[in-house]
Amino acid sequence: MESPVQTVDLSKEAAETIRSFRISAPQTQLDDLRSRIRATIFPEKETVGDFSQGMPLDTIQSLAKYWGNEYDWRKIEAKLNSFPHFVTEIDGLDIHFIHVKSPHANALPIIITHGWPASIMHSLNIIRPLTNPTQFGGKASDAFDLVIPSLPGFGFSGKPTMEGWGPDRIGRAWVMLMKRLGYDKFLAQGGDWGAIITEIMAAECADNLLGIHTNMPNAVPAEIDAAAFSGAPLPTNLAHDENEAYERLRFTYKNVNYAFYMGSRPQTLVGLADSPVGMASFMIDFDPRGRQLIAQVFAGIPHGLSRDDILDNLTLFWLTNTAVSSARIYWENKFSFFVPKGVTVPVGVSVFPDEHFQTPKKWAEMAYPNLIYYRKVEKGGHFPSWEQPGVFVAELRAAFRSLRK
Repeated sequence: MESPVQTVDLSKEAAETIRSFRISAPQTQLDDLRSRIRATIFPEKETVGDFSQGMPLDTIQSLAKYWGNEYDWRKIEAKLNSFPHFVTEIDGLDIHFIHVKSPHANALPIIITHGWPASIMHSLNIIRPLTNPTQFGGKASDAFDLVIPSLPGFGFSGKPTMEGWGPDRIGRAWVMLMKRLGYDKFLAQGGDWGAIITEIMAAECADNLLGIHTNMPNAVPAEIDAAAFSGAPLPTNLAHDENEAYERLRFTYKNVNYAFYMGSRPQTLVGLADSPVGMASFMIDFDPRGRQLIAQVFAGIPHGLSRDDILDNLTLFWLTNTAVSSARIYWENKFSFFVPKGVTVPVGVSVFPDEHFQTPKKWAEMAYPNLIYYRKVEKGGHFPSWEQPGVFVAELRAAFRSLRK
């Protein structure tokens, strides 16, 4: 399969180590994608009237019909190319990233890390409001210099050919990337895998981190996490919000079958590299609330996302053939998803209502001795920068305002 990445001239700023490029998918690859979608062999309809057997057939067929007949990759390709993209080799692997500098003085540098099944697509609508806030309802003092990398094995970054690229190694690579860009001290933000990587990076490289923001706090007390994972009875002496968080965490552990499979057998998922609709059906079934949101979108109820938003992300995975390589991060991971990582730098926490669970402030205060911001947000889910970019931007500005001089 041809690569959609076309490398161009070396940048003048760092000719030895940083290369700029533009994205251009060969038309033959797009034609092949459409042909494969139209040739999909669908299973029979589910025998239930809910999501208990996975994504409903109606949703998958609606997705395939739009993807195979109306969807236009060139629109998002043009949007992607409106931002400056770069690739640099770190620890033997090419790392892709978007780097947008603010026009405002004293902008804070920040690296934002996506998760799975996410990509840089989830951050495109926050780039301009964060880097140029005066054009989007903010003040010049809210400005950030923004770095958005693609995780190893995702999108336009290289695919590891040897084991070892877990969250800790990625975090160290991010520190090296930021230093290479001239940022010895910087902020970091993440959700999903991005939250885990951000917190490990903050714990291991505290001298380089001015602070972090997370929308998936690693703040669950270890004993509560263990009980939720095992399905043990509700712990005693918990406050009401702790009880609710525990129950939702236990529900989450029962509904992440994809994570257990990718964590044990990622290479078995060959079908994700062969069938675009098979890949899509697997990737959009990432959690109960996300599954319902996407089903509603393809039923004509947007809820902050459009059909194109969903297919832009899926098409990126298809064109770069990264469905299997991205799955390996689950196999590589040796860390708990939700327990504290030992972060001592300043931390901002935004709790979204449709996240896996809503972290109580008590847990956040115990996990982060330097908690500088905590807020429960009115709307948004597991991928808020994608689903509710305006809300996410406001949260990031507020979370780090106390760190500005």
